[in-house]
Parts: sequence; structure tokens; C-alpha cells
Amino acid sequence: MRKRQQAYVVKLNKKQREELATLSSKGQVKVRVYKRARVLVLADEGKCDQEIMEAVGVSNPTIKRVRKAFVKEGLKAALEDAPRSGRPSIFDGKSRAKITALACSQAPKGYSQWSLRLLADKAVELKLVEDISHTQVGKILKKTTLPHT
Repeated sequence: MRKRQQAYVVKLNKKQREELATLSSKGQVKVRVYKRARVLVLADEGKCDQEIMEAVGVSNPTIKRVRKAFVKEGLKAALEDAPRSGRPSIFDGKSRAKITALACSQAPKGYSQWSLRLLADKAVELKLVEDISHTQVGKILKKTTLPHT
């Protein structure tokens, strides 16, 4: 069976090989990064995409994407995740912390506990944030272990 010529041939230099070996030996590395590193090492060893798929457990498009990123943009681009699209978060860590602290405080007179709507209104009143909905307050509190109603 004839081997197909790869569009993006991976050739690692000594420094890159050492960097990938160090990365692979670290105890704390994201699985995606580890698998991309393995793809590059196996591709450098001359393995075909099918062999890499079986050895690493990634799809063929992933292998092609890693190869292409390495050849066109370098090692760092091949290992790291591309920036994600989507709307950035409106509330920074300080705003979230202030809302969480408010939820931990004593509820206003006449209430036994905070409601999400009360928290949203009070956060705007105290100028912790410019504007916030009760659902957004719920999302912020959900990321903590605070009970809320």
C-alpha cells in the first residue's frame, strides 16, 4: 500500500523535542495539550495519520489541525488552544466578589434572606455594578457554593 504524502510535514528540532519531552513528563498538563504534543512527536517519527489516531486517540481533523498549526505558526500555536469566540464576561472578579459578599451579608429588614431580585437591586443601588439582572446574580452565585433562592 502506498503512503500518501502529508501536506504538512512535522520536523522537530532538538530543542522542540526536549520541550515536548519535558511537557509530557510534567504531572499537571491539560489532556488536550498532552495529546497535541504526542501527535507532534509521532508525526516527527514518521508515523502516518492513521497510526497517530490509534496511538493518541484523536480524530483525523485534529491531527491535520495540529500539523498545520505547527508548520505555519510554530510549536506554541500547535499546542495551545485558539482564542474562543463569544462575548467576553461583563463582570470582572471584583464585581463578582462584591456580589457574593453582599449575598453573604444580613438580608434587609423585613426579609429573612436575600432573593436574587433583591440582590440585583441592591447591587445596583450600592453601585457595585452599573446594571445586573437577577438571573445574572444567580449565575454568579451558582459558581460559588452559596445557597440562594
